Amino acid sequence: MTDVLARTTPSLRAAVDDGPALQPTRDLHATLPDLLDALLTKGVYLDLDLIITVADIPLVGVNLRAAVAGIETMLEHGMMRGWDEQTRAWVRQSLARRVPLEADEEVVARMAGGHRQDDPATVWRPGTVYLTTRRLFVWRADPRELLWQTGLDDVKGVQVRTEATLGGEERERLAVTTPTGTTLLSAAAPGRLATLLRRGGAEGAARPSPGRQAPVWYREDRAGPSVWRGGTGTVGPDGLTWQGAGDARPAVRLREVRDVRAQAGRSPVGRRVLHVTGEAGTVRLATRDEDWARALAASVHAPAQTPEGGET
Repeated sequence: MTDVLARTTPSLRAAVDDGPALQPTRDLHATLPDLLDALLTKGVYLDLDLIITVADIPLVGVNLRAAVAGIETMLEHGMMRGWDEQTRAWVRQSLARRVPLEADEEVVARMAGGHRQDDPATVWRPGTVYLTTRRLFVWRADPRELLWQTGLDDVKGVQVRTEATLGGEERERLAVTTPTGTTLLSAAAPGRLATLLRRGGAEGAARPSPGRQAPVWYREDRAGPSVWRGGTGTVGPDGLTWQGAGDARPAVRLREVRDVRAQAGRSPVGRRVLHVTGEAGTVRLATRDEDWARALAASVHAPAQTPEGGET
């Protein structure tokens, strides 16, 4: 005979103002796709006590506490970061043997593609397109050659164009505009690459600017219940940014912090919520790092004064 006591919870995320987080649930009609969706997008926490008995005599006891979730959800909540950093370092070292990456440069996306050379003659040069945290470039492995590159800060515009090949077939090309002109690239997924570039390069949001950083929770308001997400907050010369561990770009970017108010409220790290107002609206943050909170308050943009003492 086996006695089992098991409880599962549908999410690793903390609900806000909607009752206690991680409420046990039981759905007898859940299917395997429902379970996989919960595992990958929300996560499941298992609290299991198992006693194996024979002839009513308890012989083996198992006490299991486990969190199972998609890797991005794990990283958002501070889990497996050491493993993730080691994996990223291994990938960087492996790529650096074949691709000319800088020491702190990480690959965001790579795909088969090429670069159209227009001088002295128009010709397509095949290779691999790499988008990193610093630049966009086309690399050819054999013979080793950097066919084309541009820094993300120099990307002024991105557009997906359709053009006819010599055989009359329609192909999508990626047009990248820089201060030196517009360059056409071929790519296996030009639409995806254009989206990543608009987020990271053309919009100037490739990575947070240098400044004071700390573990910070951000309240994300959705159509359903609001959730707190764990990540990194940065306060610096360019304002405030917040980015989840699994995010491709900052989810919060306030270039001008206009007001910071601490109010009572529930959060994953206490009962104080920071209401931060900037040019894009108000966001709610929470942190245990008091030095970071003070730096945030000190970054409030003060109105400029006229020589006579009035506000401009």
